[in-house]
Amino acid sequence: MEIKQIMHRRFIVLNGEVDIEQALHTMNEQRINGAPVVDNENNLIGIVVKQDLYRFLTERGRYPSYPLNRAMTCKVITATEDEDIVTVAKRLRRHDILALPVVDGSKVIGLVSVEDIVEYFLNQNTSE
Repeated sequence: MEIKQIMHRRFIVLNGEVDIEQALHTMNEQRINGAPVVDNENNLIGIVVKQDLYRFLTERGRYPSYPLNRAMTCKVITATEDEDIVTVAKRLRRHDILALPVVDGSKVIGLVSVEDIVEYFLNQNTSE
């Protein structure tokens, strides 16, 4: 089965130009731990989790007013919507990450997490 069958099509992205304080506020308000980071044309440029931001802010001389693109991870592990669920699950495991953006070229079209994959397999094997 292809990843497009289980990916989330409604998700939050953050613009790399917003400041870290605003990014944290949005993440807390939306109750999310991380999000893809995009440029002004909605092209994927990075990914961020709260831990990245807190770690960034603990270093001397770094402030909440810095742009998010200074604290994000630039090398993003992605998938395409036509990839097999098992292939994507192995990629998540191999890179020890909990979620990844699904892209069409450089545009984020979905998000898939370890929980989504586990839920899919549990539903496939439910005998109750």
